[in-house]
Amino acid sequence: MQFVKPFLVLGLLGPLAACGNTVPEQALFGGAAGTGAAAVVGGSLLTGAAVGAAGNVAFCQVYPGKCR
Repeated sequence: MQFVKPFLVLGLLGPLAACGNTVPEQALFGGAAGTGAAAVVGGSLLTGAAVGAAGNVAFCQVYPGKCR
């Protein structure tokens, strides 16, 4: 179960992270998803928020058609 939990969290939070019409919205939604994932797997909430925000903004800037 320890191995499955991170993938389950990513699967559930993935659709949440892939939204936001502006860069601040993308950072907010990505940060929220990252914080939630970190909480479930027992990681640092601040690190999860930072990674989630950066990852979602980067994804949405590279693939804007997939981020709406």
